[in-house]
Amino acid sequence: MAHSETELMLKGYGLTTAELFYRMPDYQSVLNSFIWQDYDLAPDYPRLFKFIAFWQEEIEGPLHSVRFSHRKMIAPGAWRNVVQEFNLH
Repeated sequence: MAHSETELMLKGYGLTTAELFYRMPDYQSVLNSFIWQDYDLAPDYPRLFKFIAFWQEEIEGPLHSVRFSHRKMIAPGAWRNVVQEFNLH
């Protein structure tokens, strides 16, 4: 079942961005990069590590290094229900 981004953020997920550096299969001295983004749970990052495992099994370019950042956009306590709205003029 697919969840909306807001539902994921309310469940504690944050936006994880990873930059994967890999070697070109035919030119091992050439490094290339690939950007990956998804909502993931810190500190275990199951989706990121699943993608890295997929890369190592299915992609010919061997990984050189991975760097990533994680940002929680909202937390369950940051959400508030607005009951009234006032219109001026």
